[in-house]
Amino acid sequence: MAFVIVDTCTKDAHCVDACPAGCIHPTQAEPSFERAPQLYINPDECIDCGACVPVCPANSIYAVEDLPAELSRFVEINASYYAH
Repeated sequence: MAFVIVDTCTKDAHCVDACPAGCIHPTQAEPSFERAPQLYINPDECIDCGACVPVCPANSIYAVEDLPAELSRFVEINASYYAH
């Protein structure tokens, strides 16, 4: 996984609009959007472009290698959202 979203996410969906791979969910059109506490990046679909990072007003998106240690649990949280 190249990027990860943490719990400061406000679900404003700027990242969804900026992502050329369409790997950030749930989108506002998905039924699970209202129930989800935050948005998540699919580790298998992320193309490591970084387009999501500068558009996030909450600074909630990190490159995995830049993720602070205290937020490392969000690597698994993002991945587990896509484990069906």
